[in-house]
Amino acid sequence: MQKIAVLLSGSGRTLDNFHQRMQAGTLRAEIQVVISTAADALGLEKARRYGYPALHAVGSAATNAILADYELDLIVLAGYLKLYQPPEQLKRRVLNIHPSLIPAFCGPGFYGHHVHEAVLARGCTVSGCTVHFADEAYDEGPIVMQSCVDIAGCGTADEIADRVFELECEVYPAAINVVDERGAEQFWRKR
Repeated sequence: MQKIAVLLSGSGRTLDNFHQRMQAGTLRAEIQVVISTAADALGLEKARRYGYPALHAVGSAATNAILADYELDLIVLAGYLKLYQPPEQLKRRVLNIHPSLIPAFCGPGFYGHHVHEAVLARGCTVSGCTVHFADEAYDEGPIVMQSCVDIAGCGTADEIADRVFELECEVYPAAINVVDERGAEQFWRKR
């Protein structure tokens, strides 16, 4: 069972997914705290409704000051729109999900809708998502899991986003379970 902190910046759709799967017993995790970069994020409101401590912090130092009060196995980025620098003891314990098949459409500037617009503009017939460990550079940490989805019939970035998010809802919890089974260090040794 992974004790996790969820870092978010927006609506908390991924938090919803985690909560539902924990309730169903299919995600082996316990949310200890939810932190947002935005004080008025809908994700914080949802976290409070679910009964999780929900706090606002700007920057890695402020976030880490909050995290120091919790026993954690993983920090899970869920639509967190800043480059995060974790405390030393959690440096190899930060998971992120990216809405493309890394190494395609990733790195600085490629987040959220920007990714789907680039995928559409390139004329891709598949897209997908990648769960990876985050390090000091955008989208370069070890990959835990990837999955793809057919987008050949999609005519807009919104349609691609919907298909990819549906996939993310399956892949992110599955990746957390894989880390729970195998441990984080195994993925860092592959580098």
